[in-house]
Formats: sequence, structure tokens, C-alpha cells
Amino acid sequence: MQKRSQQQEALLVLEDGTVFKGLALGKIGTAGGEICFNTGMTGYQEIYTDPSYFGQVIVNTTSHIGNYGVQFQDEEESNGVKISGMVCNSFSQIHSRYTADTSLQAYFERANIVGISGVDTRQIVRHIRNKGVMNCIISSEILDAGLLLDQLKAVPDMEGLELSSEVCSKLIYDLDSTNAEFRVAVLDLGVKKSILSNLTDRGAQCRVFPAKTPFEEIAAWNPDGYFISNGPGDPAAMPYAVETVKQALETEKALFGICLGHQILSLASGLSTYKMHNGHRGLNHPVKNLITGRCEVTSQNHGFAVRAEEVMEHPDVELTHVNLNDKTIEGIRRKDKPAFSVQYHPEASPGPHDSRYLFDQFTDLIKETK
Repeated sequence: MQKRSQQQEALLVLEDGTVFKGLALGKIGTAGGEICFNTGMTGYQEIYTDPSYFGQVIVNTTSHIGNYGVQFQDEEESNGVKISGMVCNSFSQIHSRYTADTSLQAYFERANIVGISGVDTRQIVRHIRNKGVMNCIISSEILDAGLLLDQLKAVPDMEGLELSSEVCSKLIYDLDSTNAEFRVAVLDLGVKKSILSNLTDRGAQCRVFPAKTPFEEIAAWNPDGYFISNGPGDPAAMPYAVETVKQALETEKALFGICLGHQILSLASGLSTYKMHNGHRGLNHPVKNLITGRCEVTSQNHGFAVRAEEVMEHPDVELTHVNLNDKTIEGIRRKDKPAFSVQYHPEASPGPHDSRYLFDQFTDLIKETK
């Protein structure tokens, strides 16, 4: 794809009034959301299509974005781009990978994504690391920072926001393994395709249920286990999902949760969550498995966490994984139920496969409780 003949200016305005000037990328327009940064050096398409990023503006900290283009079939984690906007330093209008289907610029234009490049992403990251997560607005059509700051007031805060019902499937659907050995009911809170692939690869016949499906309807399928997916938003704003998991726990069938699913299992167990100062987003977060003593290089994407002091005091919850950077909770298991969860993403491949054992652990638990 050829470069634009004339690249337009753009503004990034943060909630605290900080302004960054740069160049437009993607669609010409205006978009707002919660600004957060991802430290991964590759996998930008997987990031942009991850439903967990719904409502967020992504700052890619790696220097160059777009240089390997976009591939539609293999690197989509959902049915399309889920981010609200993108911020980067150097944006490539051309790409060099011969297997790419199109450029990132054309991809963003088709998905109506507004972005900004040519800004100092190191300065932006340091600013929001110090000040904490906040909302922002990007515009390539309005270059009045004061007007944009007024418009930013209409962007809702992530804390208290329920988003899973907006990004999940609206219909129940099936994914069959070629050699199905057991049934897994997937509560879709914003599930990634690679998670479903890891389940079907291990012999699971998956039936995926929209986020607000009544538990009675899920249980009527008679699954052998329950999977609670990742997704966006504040887990404390999802009492419907907490109730579903509480009822699933009473069946004494195997249950596994990832990311938002981990937080929902925690809430269903009587624990509470909180909004983090910055959150964890990247491909290099060190996590220690306290059961085996082994450390894992993990992929993470979350802005909420489970309160550590409550985990340590809960008689029926065991801490299984801890983040080695800040000691936050990365995994738990129930002592009285066949249920466990992790805060990070074992289906991703930063280690590259340090954490895939968790899917095997789930399938083993299903076979034990079936």
C-alpha cells in the first residue's frame, strides 16, 4: 500500500490535561477510551483483536508498529478489532511480510480505528505509570485540545463498567474436537479464539454460551466441565457472571478460569477485586508457580486484581501463582471444589509454552470428576 500523500496532524489528550501532538494513522476521526500500554514487541494484531481490550486505547511501547502487516486467518483472536484507538512512535505505512494480506493502515481504516503516531511513547508510559491509568481521547479531525478535553468527559470510567455482554457472542455455538472425549461449557465473557483451540486440541467438545446465559440453560447441556473466559471491564460490575460461577461450583464439576474468569471465580468464592494503578499488559511478566516452584514467562492483560490479603485469609482458597514483579495474585485454587484459575494467559506463547500445562491440568481434572 502506498503512503498517504499528505499525512494529517493528530492530538492525544489525557484526562489530566496533558497533550501530545503527532500524526494521524488509521481512520480520520475522534476516539476515546482508557489509555494503557503493552510492552510486547510482537503480536500487535493479536492485541488489537483481543476482546479484553474493548474500550481501551493501546500504547504500543515497541518502536515500530505495522512493519509486518496483517494476516486475517491466523492472527485474529476474535471477529475483528476490539480496541478503541492506538498510539505508537513509528508507524509503518508499508509492510515487508510476503504472507500478509494487507497493511495495518488499511486494516485500521476498514475497522474505523483512529490512532496517532510520531509521539514519544516512553514519555507517555512514564507519565501514566506515575499518574496511574486514566481516560484519553485521540483526534485527527479536531485539533483544539480544550474542546477535546470537554468531549473526553463523556468517556465512561472503566471502574464500574460492564463490557462482557457487549463483546461476547450473541448466539450459542459449538466447537467440536475431531476426537471429542468430554464436554466443556464455555462462559463467553470475551473469549479468545486461541483459548478455544487449546481446549479442542485436548479433546474437548466446546459449547460457547453468551455472558448472560442463565446457568440452568448451560447445565441442561450436561457438560463435564466449565470454562470461564477472559474479557473486558470491571469484574465487580458483573454479578450475573458471579452467580453463574457460584452455581457451577455447586455441581462439583471441574472449573477453570482465565483472566477475567479468574476474577469472577475469586468473587464467587467471597474475595474482592480492585482497580490497579496501571495493570499488567505485555509478554514478559514473571510468574512463580508456588506448587511446583517453577517460574513462567507469561502474557498478561488486566487492569483489575484480586486482593492478596483476602486470599491469604480465606479458609477454602489456596494461592498457587504470584507475580514476581509486584507480588500480586496470579492464580488460585479452591480447596473444597475442583476449581482453579490464573490471572495471566496460558494460551499465548511468550515462554513460548511455559503455561500450557494449565490446559492439561484442566482436562485431567475433568477426567477425575467426570
